[in-house]
Amino acid sequence: MNEQDFSSDPEFEPLPNRAIVYRALLRKQWIDEDTGLVQSEAYYLRKNKNEQGLSVNIASVCSPEQCAAKFRTCYGVARLEVGGIRELGLDVIPDSISHAEIAGLPYAEDDTERADLLADLLAQQSQIIWQP
Repeated sequence: MNEQDFSSDPEFEPLPNRAIVYRALLRKQWIDEDTGLVQSEAYYLRKNKNEQGLSVNIASVCSPEQCAAKFRTCYGVARLEVGGIRELGLDVIPDSISHAEIAGLPYAEDDTERADLLADLLAQQSQIIWQP
């Protein structure tokens, strides 16, 4: 077995449920122009990019502005609580001091119904806390 199990990697401590993570909103269509709310499209894994998890930054070591500055174009930064993500049966696995991935999401191509449901629920939990 060569698969790396990040959850047992002692290098990075698991995040507590009360921890906050930030999702950079890198596409304009990820924010509803009328309501200002995060769209579910922000929470789909891209199979064509072989994504294994959704990228998030850890709020305790990265401000919303720092999160946005990592990208050439960022339309907003959304805040999520780790405990709320875990309540959906997903996890947030740190892979560096300031970055983690939301793990456990299916590709829409493999399980459309579950991918749609989880993307919707994550979007509902999101709160935009920074916009340019």
